Amino acid sequence: MNRESVMREDMEYICSAEYIPWEKLKNKTIVITGGTGLIGSTLIRGLICANAEKNLDFKIISLVRSLERVGEVFTDEEIAEECVEFRVCDLNSPISMDEKADFIIHGASPTASAFFASHPVETIKTGLNGTLNLLDLAVQKNSEAFLFLSSMEMYGKIETEEPLTEDKLGYIDPIVIRNCYPETKRMCEALAASYSAEYNIRAMSLRLAQTFGPGVLYNDKRVFAMMARCAMRSEDILLQTKGQSRHSYLYTAQAVTAILCVLLNGTGGKSYNAANPETYCSIAEMGEMVAEKIGGGKIKVNFAENGDVSKYPDTSYLNLSIEAIGKLGWRPIGDLMYLYDRMICAMDSEE
Repeated sequence: MNRESVMREDMEYICSAEYIPWEKLKNKTIVITGGTGLIGSTLIRGLICANAEKNLDFKIISLVRSLERVGEVFTDEEIAEECVEFRVCDLNSPISMDEKADFIIHGASPTASAFFASHPVETIKTGLNGTLNLLDLAVQKNSEAFLFLSSMEMYGKIETEEPLTEDKLGYIDPIVIRNCYPETKRMCEALAASYSAEYNIRAMSLRLAQTFGPGVLYNDKRVFAMMARCAMRSEDILLQTKGQSRHSYLYTAQAVTAILCVLLNGTGGKSYNAANPETYCSIAEMGEMVAEKIGGGKIKVNFAENGDVSKYPDTSYLNLSIEAIGKLGWRPIGDLMYLYDRMICAMDSEE
């Protein structure tokens, strides 16, 4: 398989999700931020596919920082789609538009640990200002739903491996600089719930597990991509920490179905987890699996003696429960190797 065939299958998977009430999107306007990111770009592609297959006649307005970046992520054919408009917008400033904004999906956010550690003020400002301005837009436009894309990191330090429901939060030290990211996610969830209560808009949050699949660039610096590169190059995996944190992962196309499921079926003021329990493991265990199954047992996992741990969250156990989103009809498929196989198929064709 190559990148094109994997992406085609993923779009078909998204469009065939029976638990998504697609008819609610007919003739609507969907505002999306973070559209050039991994999840956002997969979401836009899935919506383009659904619009064509189901004759939904909706409009997508993707608010982006740079049209140049749009050209790097999307094909000319995708950019030319009549149902999509990419519009440059500074989320730190109040947002105005003449069109409707029936649904708003806010996914714009820094994603790199190194950025959080070196630019904590920008991380906080971007998160809070963007969320406030988009919630104000939702109130102004009387939007049917607003969905904030949160992160499993907002749970903080959890020391039990029991299934983690949305009401069980751990400890976050607010003066540890790297924690600017999960603290901001918590505040943004509070904003969504507060706007839902005070302004009677259906605002919700979706706590995504770490997500990967087709669309991850070959030179991506995150640990799952680093491990894949090492296996592809037959090089040993070097971890900067002991790799003891355990959590679940999520496939890109399944993150998209979770987004649409909560957007259209969720309850205002609530937060939902999205993860695949079948992928729950430690970083070290994931490395061993990649070394053995993808690297063919020819590489091994090493641990840095004096690794820089300031860029990484504390050891924690994030065994996300998906009971709440499961009641909306959503469910994941596959295991960790499923995620890796499909990501590597796409990465290999781009190398």
